[in-house]
Order: sequence, then C-alpha cells, then structure tokens
Amino acid sequence: MSHPRSRARRPGLPALGVAALLSLTVACAPTPEAPAASPAPTTAAADPTPTPTPSPTPTTARTSAEARVDAMDLRERAASVVMGHVATTDPATAGTYVRENALGGFLLMGANIGADAAEVRRLTGAMVTDPAFPPLVAVDQEGGDVSRLRWDDLPSALTLKDASPETVRDAFAGRAALVADAGANANFGLVADVTDDPGMFIYRRALGTTPEAAATRIAAAVEGEKGTVASTLKHFPGHGAAPGDSHEGIPGSDMSIEQWRQTQAPPFVAGVDAGAEMLMFGHLRYTAVDDAPASLSPEWHRIAREELGFDGVIVSDDLGMLESSGEAAYTDPVDNAVQALAAGTDLVLTVVGTDATTAPRIVDGIVAAVEDGRLPADRLDDAAARVAALRLDLASGAG
Repeated sequence: MSHPRSRARRPGLPALGVAALLSLTVACAPTPEAPAASPAPTTAAADPTPTPTPSPTPTTARTSAEARVDAMDLRERAASVVMGHVATTDPATAGTYVRENALGGFLLMGANIGADAAEVRRLTGAMVTDPAFPPLVAVDQEGGDVSRLRWDDLPSALTLKDASPETVRDAFAGRAALVADAGANANFGLVADVTDDPGMFIYRRALGTTPEAAATRIAAAVEGEKGTVASTLKHFPGHGAAPGDSHEGIPGSDMSIEQWRQTQAPPFVAGVDAGAEMLMFGHLRYTAVDDAPASLSPEWHRIAREELGFDGVIVSDDLGMLESSGEAAYTDPVDNAVQALAAGTDLVLTVVGTDATTAPRIVDGIVAAVEDGRLPADRLDDAAARVAALRLDLASGAG
C-alpha cells in the first residue's frame, strides 16, 4: 500500500491524457517564518542511525503495519494519525511532545529551524523512540517562496516551471538530501497545482503553466526525491482553478468534473504514477463535485483512491486554515479532524492557532468519535495502518 507503483484503473480520466502521462520517463504558508530564539538544548540527542533492513514487499509492509496497529489501544491508534506542531527549537521540548503523546508525525515550521542542519537534526532525533518505527517528520521545503530550510539555494518553481525535466529532477534530488540531512523524512514540497495566471496566489509555487508541463515536472520532482524522503503532492484537487488564498478563506470553483480531469488532474496523476507516497488535500471547494471543502469530502477522497489509483497516505493541509476561513461550520479543530478522517484522510495536521495542548485534544476527540460511532473504527484502523506502513518503509529505506 505504501508502494504506489501498481495502480488501479482510472475510470473517467480521458484515455489520451492518461496514456500521455503514463509515457513520461520521468502546508503551508507561503511566507517563510523567522526562527524562534533557540533556548539552550537540555537534551543532546544523538543523530538517529537506524540499522538498514531489507526492503519489504508491499504485502509484507502492510502486514507488518497492521500488526503494529493491532498491538495499539484505541488512544494509541488515534494518536498515530495526528501530525502535531509546537514552536520550539529545544530538543527536549519537541521530543517530549511527540513521544509522550505517541503522535504519528510532526511538522517542522520556521520556528523549529535552528542555525543549521545539525541543530535541526538534534531536534528531530529527540522525537524518535524506535528507529525502526520513526514518526513522520515533514517540512514544507518547496524552495523559493516556501523554504523552511533557509540554506536551500537550489532552483525552485520560480525558474523550474520553465526548466527541463532533468533540471527539475536534479533540483529535487538535492532538495530531498537537504531535508533528510535535517532529520526529516517527508517533504511537503511538490506543488502539483497548475495555472498560467501570474495573478493567482499559487502561480509562483507551481511547477508548470499547462497541465502537460506541470505533469512532466511533477513526475521528475518525485523521481528526484525517490529513495531519500517521502514525496507529497499538494494541494489536491488543485488550487489553480480556485482563485483566492486558502489561508484566508476557502477558495472555490464551479468547474465540472470533466473539466477538472482535463486541466487540474494531470499533474496529480503523473505524481501518483511516479510513486509519490503522500497526497495532501487542500481546503478547496469544487461545487460541481461537492459543496464541502475537498479536505472534508468523501467524494474527493473516492476520486483520489479510485480514479487516480492512489494507495498511499492522504494528509490534510493544515486544518487550522479551515478555522481561519471564518466559516461557522469549521470553528472546532477537533470536529474538523474527525470529519477529515471520516471522509478518508489518513493523517490530520493542525498548525495555525495551535499550542502543545491541541494535538492531545484532537486525539481525545478521535477516541470519542470512534466510541460514539461518528468515526467508524475500521476507518481509523485503515488510516493508522497506512501511516504505519509508510513509517516502516521510511525506516527501512524503501520509501
């Protein structure tokens, strides 16, 4: 399941577009944050050096993941599908936060980034209890406008949107190495949105101005990151057709599903076929498909699984952005997380407006939702197994 190289058929996608894509050979705020002042580290965690193990087959990975989940109690399963964040550069603080709450992941933001990779590595190393089953530690490392690791001077979408696939592949191979050197194992850095409008919010971060160009470059970027970090495609189903900034509202489009398949889907299809391990759902409202934001929409999750054939980990964009939209239906971070999981998300992320108590409250809310029937237990188990399989793959070097 965490090896998305074998794809299901995609009913509904145009045959010509899919054939062309198959022939390819190849979270979230846009403004980088200033790092918080670094308190003196109270824990000098050694850099994690897991012992290499043979790469598992997809069946073995899923079986091992399910065994891990079976051994968890309900609260541990709930915690394993939550990606948290606290603003600190102190390894002891970050390590305690992740380990004591048994969180499935942590998102590095600007406030977590110290002076160099070694300092960040001490922070991320403190989060690891078992090197064979590390948390998913992610960073938004697109380069250019969104660059948490300030020492990344590699080409970004600002120029790569006009570059050859080989140049894109090389840039993201180098970027993946920087992410891994900082102790992270997932990059939320591949913007699969497509637009040719320089006035659009997402234009400067997109890797192409046409569906075909974006698809070619996204596939190349995934190939560049392969084997180093988990690649994440964002922001599904596509920000390019939905004007506005999803950090300030819920951008919308009345585009039909047929138009979407022709114009917005190709870069995501290409990234899935290239082997991207994660797919980030945006807070985008395509009203012809569903009035709900895609991040909370069962229909959009069905499309990702059945039409794109994606079988990896679906992660939400920062659910705190839904609260920031000002819409009354999305003021409760716990309810947002439960709705996202019920819709089909595997890993829920909340950053905006959070503190050290937010993730534990979300975990408690997930437990309560399972107990009262709002979230089916088998949906939580499936999400936990998908996340667990990716964690195992990354530890073994198979990601």
